[in-house]
Amino acid sequence: MSDVYARLSGRGIVLPSIAPVSGNYIPWRFAGSLLFISGQIPRIDGVEHFVGVVGRNISPEEAYQAARLCALNIVARVNAALEGDLERVLACVQLRGFVNAPSDFKGHPAVVDGASDLIVEVFEEKGRHVRTALGAGSLPRGSSVEVDAVFEVTTKS
Repeated sequence: MSDVYARLSGRGIVLPSIAPVSGNYIPWRFAGSLLFISGQIPRIDGVEHFVGVVGRNISPEEAYQAARLCALNIVARVNAALEGDLERVLACVQLRGFVNAPSDFKGHPAVVDGASDLIVEVFEEKGRHVRTALGAGSLPRGSSVEVDAVFEVTTKS
């Protein structure tokens, strides 16, 4: 068992099944050694979780868990893109987190930490990344959080 999969297993983390995309876009794209992952919302088996506005009907703590779930879906997409070989990840280059929150909400970074923490948990030092945490007036399907990512990977030989 590889190091990444051993870490997942050791932490009781199971990669979710991933749903097909719901629009005119693709779930990932390679550009040289970069792997771009489309935005992921907190969805499990086609069911949205943590629907609402952070700071109104979703607490910051719940939003942290929502961001963590977004990151779990990102890892599942990376796994699919790399045909089940997460050891090909050299680095998580960037995460961007979008938080559905009112204009006076100030805790965006703490919410997006949920995604950052999971990526570092899974990939350790390779998971350390640059990041943007943004507020949004609304997100797809009423989600409280959406996260996208860019990874550097080894090219398939």
